[in-house]
Amino acid sequence: MRYQIVAIYKIFKAEFDNTFSMKHILFFILLVTSLTVSAQVDFNSGFKTIPAPKFSAKPKKKTIPEVKDPQAEKTDIPSIKTPNVFDNTSITPKSKFQIGEEKSKFTMSTENDFANPGDRYVGKMEKDLDKALKDAGLKEDDQQLVLKDVNFGEIRTSSAYFVIKFRDYGAIDGDLIKAVLNGDVVKERLLLSSNFQEFKIYFKEGFNPFFIEALNKGSLGGNTGEFQIYDAEGNFILSEKWNNFEAGVKANFLIYKEQKLLTKKSQKK
Repeated sequence: MRYQIVAIYKIFKAEFDNTFSMKHILFFILLVTSLTVSAQVDFNSGFKTIPAPKFSAKPKKKTIPEVKDPQAEKTDIPSIKTPNVFDNTSITPKSKFQIGEEKSKFTMSTENDFANPGDRYVGKMEKDLDKALKDAGLKEDDQQLVLKDVNFGEIRTSSAYFVIKFRDYGAIDGDLIKAVLNGDVVKERLLLSSNFQEFKIYFKEGFNPFFIEALNKGSLGGNTGEFQIYDAEGNFILSEKWNNFEAGVKANFLIYKEQKLLTKKSQKK
């Protein structure tokens, strides 16, 4: 087609150069139009549309026929069903603690859901700890302080003197005592320790008032102590304790010296 157009152009140019007229122009226009239509027909006839492929419907699944065992039909074995152990209570009895069971609302405890469950044991643990500390001599008793003098009774003896042994039977916390016989100070200031210490007191004929006075309270509680009394021959006379004395409280004894054999009459008030 390109060569046809070029030939027409050359003819037109030759004619146009010789004589230019309206006839020549119209002839050229008609010629170009006819060639364009002819070219479109030739162009369209060179291509063919490809139709879209047509797909059939979705293939159906083929069911495989069940093959039965002829020998199985002849047997009389019944079918076995596996038991559910969670539903059979004879195999696994239901626990009352299983999830979802309603919790009993009755209780004798005063605690609520927000209380610390360990609080119920605090009191008992403190008591056990106090007892252990007291038994080990690391803490005094929690009893109230003794504010009045205590009488340990009357002692009758023919011995010339007594040996007084004393110590702190509780925690060693700086307890101090003073010993006085017949109004005279025998020991002005004695510091109690865990070991027994001793001193002697000598009598006159008749009654001899004797007392041990607590000079202070220890750092862990009241004044505590233990005493033992022996006569000049080493015979045991008396053993007692004082507990939680306030400062100034006295342990009183009344000793009567006679010419008879040793007798003891003790009465604690």
